[in-house]
Amino acid sequence: MQVKIDTKEKFHVITVSDAILSASMTVELEKSLLPYLQNVVKNVILVLSEVGSIEVEAAEKLVLIQQQFYENGASFVICGLQPAVEDFLDKSELLEIMNVTPTESEAWDIVQMEEIERELLDGEV
Repeated sequence: MQVKIDTKEKFHVITVSDAILSASMTVELEKSLLPYLQNVVKNVILVLSEVGSIEVEAAEKLVLIQQQFYENGASFVICGLQPAVEDFLDKSELLEIMNVTPTESEAWDIVQMEEIERELLDGEV
């Protein structure tokens, strides 16, 4: 699996460069993503703009990865879905439970807003 990683101040941008995202690839992706939860910068933006097809098992695995990030106080946002992938996720009833944005810029905004929200909630305790 081909990925490009770009680390920013508050998040990591991981771009998948493969045309098809298979279940076996998401197992590999999970092994590379979950260690980010141990970092100071935990948030991940997953860019899937080059992915033209996704297997249902892979999509389900992405949902589980996303849940693990949120359970650990980190953001996980997927962006740049191709129309065919977005339609597939919608028909599989997975799109509505995924944190998805059309653009990477919007994903950055969500991560930053969620960071502020976590800081405010931590301050109330």
